[in-house]
Amino acid sequence: MRGVMAALLAATAAVGATPLQGASGAFDVGAFSAARPGARVPDGWAPLRFARIDRETGYSLVADDGVTVVRAEADASASGLTRRVEIDPRAQPILAWRWKVANLVEKSDLATRQGDDYAARIYVAFKYDPARVSVWNRVKYGVIKALYGEYPPHAGISYVWATREPAGTTAWNAYTDRVRMIVVRSGAADLGRWVSESRNVLDDYRAAFDEEPPPISGVAIMTDADGTGERVVAFYGDIRLVGPAR
Repeated sequence: MRGVMAALLAATAAVGATPLQGASGAFDVGAFSAARPGARVPDGWAPLRFARIDRETGYSLVADDGVTVVRAEADASASGLTRRVEIDPRAQPILAWRWKVANLVEKSDLATRQGDDYAARIYVAFKYDPARVSVWNRVKYGVIKALYGEYPPHAGISYVWATREPAGTTAWNAYTDRVRMIVVRSGAADLGRWVSESRNVLDDYRAAFDEEPPPISGVAIMTDADGTGERVVAFYGDIRLVGPAR
């Protein structure tokens, strides 16, 4: 997604709260089920908007089988919701969530910018650390800090529900090599039903960037179809970061 790192920064900064530090065990990133249906943005979350994209995806809290979840509807649009956190992925490496997709983005394509649209995706952003980047990148990050008041994330992982690439596929985002795309689910076999997922963010970061991760600085959800001009509907259930299995 165009400008993803700067946009993630701007949206998380808009929360205006001190970053949260998860305690040992588990941290509820998105406790949507505890909210009442009807609100546009869950507590603790902020809109994730992109420059030069006028049409935004609609998000709302709705009841689904008696449980409050986030409904996302994109109509040739793109935007997301993001939550600012600060969590050590070594202590809580497992990202667990559930999602449901009503239909796929037919022209979605992991390899192209035009096809960088997905029925559902979850971003995990990692905190900027100047010791990890080149002098040139420190200059670039400094420019972004001057514009937004904070440094952008160091890197990100985007877990997606793809259209045709098989689950397990990984690739760099079509717009930046600082975001690793990981296909968690693909195709139409599970359309219309809730699916539970879990990923070891620590292992995924190490595999993607060949280094130890800095703290997690934010989590975002996004349903988008601006590049393909399609319409897609998806739902997001509770999102948690939990400790490793014992």
